[in-house]
Amino acid sequence: MTAVCAADNIISPLGWTTEENIAAVLAGRSALMPHEWAFGLTEPFVASLVDRTAVSERFGADAGMYTVFEQMCILSIREAVSAAGIDASSAALVLSTTKANVDSLGTPHYVPPADSAARIAAAVGVALPPLVVSNACISGVCAQIEAKRILAGGKVPAVIVCGCDVQSRFIVSGFQSFKALSPQECRPFDASRCGLNLGEAAATVVYVAKDRTQSGGWILRSGAVRNDANHISGPSRTGEGSYRALRHVTAGIAVEDLAFISAHGTATPYNDEMESIAIERAGLLGVPVNSFKGYYGHTMGAAGVLECILSMHAFDRGLIPATRGFGTLGVSRPVDVSAAVRDVPPRARGFVKLISGFGGCNAAALFLKGGE
Repeated sequence: MTAVCAADNIISPLGWTTEENIAAVLAGRSALMPHEWAFGLTEPFVASLVDRTAVSERFGADAGMYTVFEQMCILSIREAVSAAGIDASSAALVLSTTKANVDSLGTPHYVPPADSAARIAAAVGVALPPLVVSNACISGVCAQIEAKRILAGGKVPAVIVCGCDVQSRFIVSGFQSFKALSPQECRPFDASRCGLNLGEAAATVVYVAKDRTQSGGWILRSGAVRNDANHISGPSRTGEGSYRALRHVTAGIAVEDLAFISAHGTATPYNDEMESIAIERAGLLGVPVNSFKGYYGHTMGAAGVLECILSMHAFDRGLIPATRGFGTLGVSRPVDVSAAVRDVPPRARGFVKLISGFGGCNAAALFLKGGE
């Protein structure tokens, strides 16, 4: 049995559905914009932020019972579950988040991630205790790998994976203190890149168990998590963890089978360089590379889910998404990045998602369309 994607949903500043989001990306639209005095911060920053009033209005009369983070998760999960046609009461829920309700930490209104996950599960009708994956920025890919493992156990027929984070004074000021934020829209892999932008989104994918030879849809063929323990906030200069994750998930796969690598591509000097080294070491320089950060910014716990969903839908349209903000290659290895939308090669059967995070954590996942 294998994990097959049955349905998905994306809620972001670019739209309330996956269709709205993929249309925006393929049209080159970005949700990034300057924000001044947001969250009470005196230093302006560029980010992709949701309209919190619009979220609550869409949620309805019960919005006051839940945090904005929870509202976004619940809205996204409900849409994906409805589209999948599954019984949520018999499914498992895996929630991916790096900070959850950190904006209310230290106040009487704070809800810890585990409690928040339980509230979300109850709201969408999931009866089983939910699982929270919080492993820095690789959480979304980790959560999907965990879903694959759960389905392999044969105890549940479906697993709902939701990735979400909302920004706050705590998060933005933290990245500002690192001097990691770009004062302009980010430029992944570009020679003039100078930092990342932050973003907000909720993204949900529903996985069901099907026979490997009868799946027909998108399958999560393999996933790997590798920690190189390089530094609390800096990536390995040799790309060790990313390389090992890539090597594991692409074992036995021809380069021609891969349409593209959806890189982390945060537009920080060290991340993009590290990924280029890892891709070269894994023998994948012939595979096109793209980053979605120029459209959404870094959505943290949502990124690994959001970017996999976008990749699946772009591939289904026969397209490789452009890397918005890219102009001139600014990494030491000749990775194949383009600012234009390209066609999926005729032989390609899928793509790889690559992602990294603080603490030296790295993950990769291989998605194939159809059977093994």
